[in-house]
Amino acid sequence: MRNRRLAPITAIAALILAACTSSPPAASEPAGESAGASQAPAASGSQAASGDCTVAVSWNNFQQPRWAAKDKPNIQETVEAGGGTYIDADANLDTVQQLTDVETLIGQGADVLILLAQDTAGVGPALETAANAGVPVIAYDRLIEDESVLYITFDNVGVGKAEAEAMFEAVPEGNYVLIKGDPGDPNASTFLPQGWDEAGLQDKIDSGEITIVADQFTDAWDTQTAQNNMEAIIDSANAEGTQIDAVLAENDSTALGVVAALQAKGYDPIPVSGQDGDTANLQNVAKGLQYVDVWKDANQLGKVAGAAALQLCEGTAMADLTIPDGLIPEDVAPLAGMAAADFTTPGPDGEPDSGDENTVTSFILQPQPITAENLDLILEAEWLTKDVLCEGVDADSAPPACQ
Repeated sequence: MRNRRLAPITAIAALILAACTSSPPAASEPAGESAGASQAPAASGSQAASGDCTVAVSWNNFQQPRWAAKDKPNIQETVEAGGGTYIDADANLDTVQQLTDVETLIGQGADVLILLAQDTAGVGPALETAANAGVPVIAYDRLIEDESVLYITFDNVGVGKAEAEAMFEAVPEGNYVLIKGDPGDPNASTFLPQGWDEAGLQDKIDSGEITIVADQFTDAWDTQTAQNNMEAIIDSANAEGTQIDAVLAENDSTALGVVAALQAKGYDPIPVSGQDGDTANLQNVAKGLQYVDVWKDANQLGKVAGAAALQLCEGTAMADLTIPDGLIPEDVAPLAGMAAADFTTPGPDGEPDSGDENTVTSFILQPQPITAENLDLILEAEWLTKDVLCEGVDADSAPPACQ
């Protein structure tokens, strides 16, 4: 099995610098007035050397563990290894605060903006602020319906499909609960459910193999909200004499809430899905409390965003962006290849093939479903150490990775 460990910083620097040849701006060139790329506004001083490149990240929150633990350090290390400067702000789940953050970051000299949007429908003013300043925008792991952005994410339809396929293998028929994420996030409302249906969920519902006991969104993907919702669902099911057999939860923070609710209500463990590869969830996979965790190696997503930002600083058009050779493992690389590719969005109404779709330039990385049987992949990637992964695991029922 090939080792997927982080590249040394010196290696990243060599890759990024090879992809981004410096070309200093004219000293008299005002910010935001240089010629733009064909698919996005050019960065202020778009021909800036990478050493003059300031990459700003507007995070919607750090409440979900992966953003601060995985995504941020890899963006920052990649930018700084390429000679750039990294700045960021955390909006703490506040849409208005995020709009203010974007203005502040651009005022601090951002040449490229990486944006994890809190409200994809309400992010328009931030895009306008960036466009007026000549700052290209990378929509990070959350789709923004605007053709000017570069969209960098994992194959979220593929994530949903992998979740459902694993769950159907464990529980091919029975009573399911659907625990979705934030209703304002296209991943929650469109891409993941689309993946579930590609795996056959709707067909199983239509055939009577699966009965949906409840279908619940979770504001802000919040763990406590998911737990509260799931406890209410269990109470209602118990009142009707209905046994819940499986829970399709869209991500790890909601899956944690589901597991906590099941334990609080005295349920024996049942299969639960999730995604992200958060530590507590992978530990739950090892303990048999979560059946599948679709692992999105956020280390690699961060590297791709950092590399793309540096190229945008050089004035590279979005359509001409590439992932430097060797920057990420082959099994994570986009199926479309290492060059930026067009991605057709579902459109503002979230319905594919409805006629209001947009086309954005994208890098779509590949996820990996993790169950108790292949937890060794997590150890080989040095995502977690064995001591951390296997903490609290019963030796008598330990999965292979913990033996």
